[in-house]
Amino acid sequence: MYAYDTITEAVADLKKRGYTLDFNIRGNRLACDQLDTQLSHEDFEIVEIYRFEGPSDPADEAAVYAIEAPSGALGILVNGYGTYADESNA
Repeated sequence: MYAYDTITEAVADLKKRGYTLDFNIRGNRLACDQLDTQLSHEDFEIVEIYRFEGPSDPADEAAVYAIEAPSGALGILVNGYGTYADESNA
């Protein structure tokens, strides 16, 4: 597992390691516009997770997920959590 000080640092390193696709949450599925696909929870694996907390602002709390699909596609999901997070994305 790696250690990162910032979300930007984590995303940059994951991209260098091949996690080049961008994933987003839509409804209860993981969507990737680059692949024009949506995955249900059993269609992907979270390989790595990194959590970040802002020093003074709860809005700065986020998690970076390294995602792998069964097809071998690798990507990243950045999702806020904490006080201001969208509960449907949890």
